[in-house]
Amino acid sequence: MKFISKPIQILTILLCPFWFAAAHADEIKVGAHLSLSGATARAGSGFLEGMKVAEEMFNAASKKHKIKLVVIDDESVPAKAVSAVEKLAAEGVVGIVGGYGSNVIGPASDMAEKFGLTYLTAGGVSDELTKRGHKHFFRLNNNPGYERGVMTLFEELKVKSVSIVYSTKEAPAKLAIGVEKAAQAKGIKVAMHPFDPAITDFKPVINKIRVIDKPEVILMSGYENDYVGIIRAAKVLKPQVKAMIGMWSLATTKMSSEFPDLMTNVIGSTMFAQPMVFTKPQDKRFAETYQRMYAKEVDYQAQFGFTKAELLFEAVTRAADKGALKKGGLSEELRKTDRDTFIGRVTFDEYGDNPNFRLRMGQHQGGKVVVVSPRADSTGAIVYPGVPW
Repeated sequence: MKFISKPIQILTILLCPFWFAAAHADEIKVGAHLSLSGATARAGSGFLEGMKVAEEMFNAASKKHKIKLVVIDDESVPAKAVSAVEKLAAEGVVGIVGGYGSNVIGPASDMAEKFGLTYLTAGGVSDELTKRGHKHFFRLNNNPGYERGVMTLFEELKVKSVSIVYSTKEAPAKLAIGVEKAAQAKGIKVAMHPFDPAITDFKPVINKIRVIDKPEVILMSGYENDYVGIIRAAKVLKPQVKAMIGMWSLATTKMSSEFPDLMTNVIGSTMFAQPMVFTKPQDKRFAETYQRMYAKEVDYQAQFGFTKAELLFEAVTRAADKGALKKGGLSEELRKTDRDTFIGRVTFDEYGDNPNFRLRMGQHQGGKVVVVSPRADSTGAIVYPGVPW
């Protein structure tokens, strides 16, 4: 027995540091409520992929802290998002990466504020979200960034008239109205066409545009299912327009792969051309990890998901190292953020907003998304006039 026990004791001594490190790795729970089913599931799924890559990369690099993402599907329903936040608080998460759609994010972040939980999102652009006086609410993107992208495109194309088809949900309606004012200030003729989110047949709206408005371009402000319905109706009625333009969650490889017959020449907001070319070491690691985990090209929703998770994880680490994680220190650390990311420089103002946000406009061409505006950032020539029919 003595002969056997001595090697065991030696082995125990040799392995002890590794056991000690593993036993004392600080696992920290971070919550997420995402639309993994329902009307905005494509966006929610894209966000989650990027967030899981951030979790994987953080845990591979960090020896002292480990992140555990606790994810709940809010089914694109505001009430279920609120319930998800309550469940995540009960799980002991230190902060929450928010969902998609201002109508979902608003009530969910209200609940997070009640629990004193830091809430970071890249899925809600309504101006009202940053006017509530919340101390723990942060977001990466906002309406002015989208408005600037659309107006730059209009100016470069010398657009003289536009019909705006928009959902009456808060975020797309606010954006549509913002673009309307900006376009009118530039002397562009604007016709507004609001629609109920429950609508499934867009032919009456498109026919009115075709017969009465006769604009140069149609701008769509809504979500994925809305775009599909509007473009399908336009393919049937074929209005004499030069371009079909949309906002968030349109210029993605996921949309072109799922609806190849609808996306040709359609223009939407984006950050980068797709597929992307990665040059920085950190960006290359992200692309390699994403490819290993999902075996497909990265789209901009995954980039947003990665960025918001990465920034929150970094703030978690700083707060934990200061012993302030459970004393409200996470929001304080997140507010100190100032660095370059996939979506450009990120800082947070006193309202939790990122004043640096700006985007580009990309066009579906041959199964790829080509950046076509601003011209200084373009990766290819715009097809204009260019429509899917």
